[in-house]
Amino acid sequence: MAQVHFTPHLRRFLSTPPTTVPGTTVSEVLEAVFAENPRLAGYLVDDQGRLRKHVAVFVDGDLVRDRLALSDPVGETGEIYVMQALSGG
Repeated sequence: MAQVHFTPHLRRFLSTPPTTVPGTTVSEVLEAVFAENPRLAGYLVDDQGRLRKHVAVFVDGDLVRDRLALSDPVGETGEIYVMQALSGG
């Protein structure tokens, strides 16, 4: 099962402790995470299930390539890091 970690910024708004969920693609892993924490979906994906522009997801240190279908593979012991870009001055 994949381990999923979230940026501390998200923890200001939602409970996002690291979690371990099943899935062989980024999409499957995120769906499992959203099943546990439905409000998180609104922060990370749009109404079409695509990553929002300000969200970056890394699988084992590599930035996901498929931001639309989230079909990047996730190994059985994969680590996923979900981050939000911050802006402001």
